[in-house]
Amino acid sequence: MSTKLRFGVLSTAAIGIRHVIPAMQLGRLTTVTAIASRDLAKARKAASELNIPKAYGYYDELLADPEIDAIYNPLPNNLHVPWSIKAAEAGKHVLCEKPLSMNVAEARSLIEARDRTGVKIAEAFMIRSFRQWLRLRELLDEQRIGELRSVAGLFSYFNTDPNNIRSQVEMGGGGVYDIGCYLIHSSRFAFGQEPTRVVATIDRDPQMGIDRLASAILEFPKGHAIFTCSTQLIPYQRIHFMGTRGRIEIEIPYNAPNDRPTRLFVDATGNLTGSGISSETFPVSDQYTTQGDAFAEAVLNGGEVPVTLEDALGNMAVIEAIFRSAESGKWEVPVL
Repeated sequence: MSTKLRFGVLSTAAIGIRHVIPAMQLGRLTTVTAIASRDLAKARKAASELNIPKAYGYYDELLADPEIDAIYNPLPNNLHVPWSIKAAEAGKHVLCEKPLSMNVAEARSLIEARDRTGVKIAEAFMIRSFRQWLRLRELLDEQRIGELRSVAGLFSYFNTDPNNIRSQVEMGGGGVYDIGCYLIHSSRFAFGQEPTRVVATIDRDPQMGIDRLASAILEFPKGHAIFTCSTQLIPYQRIHFMGTRGRIEIEIPYNAPNDRPTRLFVDATGNLTGSGISSETFPVSDQYTTQGDAFAEAVLNGGEVPVTLEDALGNMAVIEAIFRSAESGKWEVPVL
């Protein structure tokens, strides 16, 4: 294996073309050497624009390339597990976009494939390798805000295009899969434990059938998390971590800009005028670059990937419970 992890990318999905590939091309331990699309012309166009050496018209061709060490999988949600398993069986490590799967059973099948093949597989929650989130972990561990008791988050954007994969139920579209998964993951990460039960309400688009507005309460042994996510509201994102002696707020938690510093705020007094709020600023960085390097570090030098499949399984169990609760109107217990 080379000194850099050589990635092949499955599909010309927008998140890869616009964000992840350019960032990984700048990585200390990563490079992108091939891209595949079911439309060879699209693959060649992307390869030319992004300075990727190889383009393939079939995913299987890319998986057979012996000069590729790992796969980045940004395919539609319903294709995450099938193609990640194929990649693992081809001996490739896998960095798979979130949400990892469509359900718990699928996530379990990917764990079995990982154990059988011995490759590294991680869910691509880029926040877990990014400085502002690593600092949050430090502040919580130091009990800077006392005992964490509540997490409250909002994440929304506006999209009514029926041709967008995020608007197609059969492909894993909808707000909970697409962005609610971040809010769930964030609360589990902050509390460092799994919720014991959840309750949720969902409003579905009458034409497309996707969940366009979802709100949930997650009950943890140490406290509560609440969130609202939507695919048909004004774009916004914020998350607050409330403790017995203070509060932490991450300014742009999920789409952190790569062209200016990022910030988090610590409120140590609770003064409603804001006089007790201090800010911490982090240098300009790209969260997709740090994600790629953290994954590559685990592959090249041993160690654990930033977001394990067991962690991903826990997130998927909560997502399933949220969907069940929206149907039953009752509290539901996540089932692994």
